[in-house]
Amino acid sequence: MRLQARRADDPELNLTSLIDVVLLLVIFFMVSTTFVQEGRLRVDLPEAGSTAAAPPRERPIVITITAQGSYRIDERALVNNLPETLHAGLRQIAGEGRARPVTIRADARATHQSVVTAMDVAARLGFTQVNIATVSQPAED
Repeated sequence: MRLQARRADDPELNLTSLIDVVLLLVIFFMVSTTFVQEGRLRVDLPEAGSTAAAPPRERPIVITITAQGSYRIDERALVNNLPETLHAGLRQIAGEGRARPVTIRADARATHQSVVTAMDVAARLGFTQVNIATVSQPAED
């Protein structure tokens, strides 16, 4: 009796059931995950019980920047355009109080650096309320 050695077949791995299980896991994690919606922030503002008038606001310190980049503080021209001069002038106008708001009025042709310098000087002096004045355009139909 002559026995022939059986040819060993390559084992097959049935991937169909494995793919089904992985797909089900992916679907499960997608459904159970909560997505953060950072763009939608709901804020409930407090309500005031009284209708008393707001206290009068202090007159803001106005820094005007011309198209050439020169600074004026409350319509007083500075001797030069250096940040140190703006710092000294703003400190002199404000005195010790830093609660007054600062409004920056810059010409449309003024450089961005001039505006940033004015904002930086105000921040270094400790002013917390810095506004930028703009002109609103009439609505077009």
